[in-house]
Amino acid sequence: MRPSFSLAAATAFLFSHAATAQPVIEDLEIVGKPTPGGIGFQPAVTSIADDVHWLDGMLLVIITAISLFVIALMLIVAVKYNARRRHEPKDFTHNTPIEIAWTIVPIVILIFIGAFSLPVLFNQQEIPEADVTVKATGFQWYWGYEYPDHDFSFDSYMIGSPATGGDNRLTPEVIEQLQEAGYSEDEFKLATDTAMVVPVDSTIVVQVTGADVIHSWTIPAFGVKQDGVPGRLAELWFEAEREGIYFGQCSELCGIAHAYMPITVKVVSQEAYEEWLDGAIDTYGGTPREASMAQQADGTEASQTDEAEVSPVDATEGEASEEAAPSDSDAEAAPADEGSAAGAEAAPEEEAGSDEGSEADQAETAPAQDAAEEDVPAARINPDAN
Repeated sequence: MRPSFSLAAATAFLFSHAATAQPVIEDLEIVGKPTPGGIGFQPAVTSIADDVHWLDGMLLVIITAISLFVIALMLIVAVKYNARRRHEPKDFTHNTPIEIAWTIVPIVILIFIGAFSLPVLFNQQEIPEADVTVKATGFQWYWGYEYPDHDFSFDSYMIGSPATGGDNRLTPEVIEQLQEAGYSEDEFKLATDTAMVVPVDSTIVVQVTGADVIHSWTIPAFGVKQDGVPGRLAELWFEAEREGIYFGQCSELCGIAHAYMPITVKVVSQEAYEEWLDGAIDTYGGTPREASMAQQADGTEASQTDEAEVSPVDATEGEASEEAAPSDSDAEAAPADEGSAAGAEAAPEEEAGSDEGSEADQAETAPAQDAAEEDVPAARINPDAN
């Protein structure tokens, strides 16, 4: 099995690098990166991350106050009412003021927290109109990115993974690959061979889904995280305020190589993004920016033209249908007139037949009625009836 694995890894390495050779963007600072022993957040570079950090700080204050209050009560009880003081226990079981207080106070705290947390949540979930749309698809165990506005896509593998010729271990060859991509060995398990590139100060909408199992796309410095569920398309948005390189990792356990599924996002200037976009379109066979804009403009003009031409066409068709209507009605009217005339001729005969039938019926029923009338009085005066 070892030779076949090596052959497969080498083949994947060759094909991936032949198909995903991405234009290199240099002179970018690594901003969003985890640090050894760090306990705080990565620098916030979006308004969403700012809100999340502020909300976390506020909740930390509230939680700290509650914890100190509870600890103080426990210490007071332990010191004041311990067995050495020989206090006689009280025999009451309820205290109405305390019960009201420990019901109302938590409600007020939760309402206060909700008043600040819900706006932050709504801001994350209300997706604005995008300047750039990127579709991120999670695979086992790499990410695929698609730029639907320009009809191209590419895959993103961890440098040092089997797809890039490694075996998920740091080796001299992997260090060389990292350096060629502009990274150091400190970025091992974070850096990828290709990256999602977006412009700074622009609204980016990321559509997240999964191709096999549930994955999760996240960049801590952006304050965003979204599960990618197979068969569903979820969205998140951000607007990065600082150029640089930002790292993330799949945040949903997705299999044996879950730890080797990093995310790399490069935030660049608008000019650098357009230059990268032109190179990526040439590399991956996408639609050029000018053609894409022309198609969008043609589509808008075509829709407006169709709307303008709809009413005259409908009017002409309406007039034609009105002119055709009398001929059809005349054709249908003739059989109707003939039918009515035939019905008029048949009416006297039917009336005559009905008159004769009624006279015959009356003649037949008259004797029977007379006989019945004669039998009734006889039955009434018959003495044997009693």
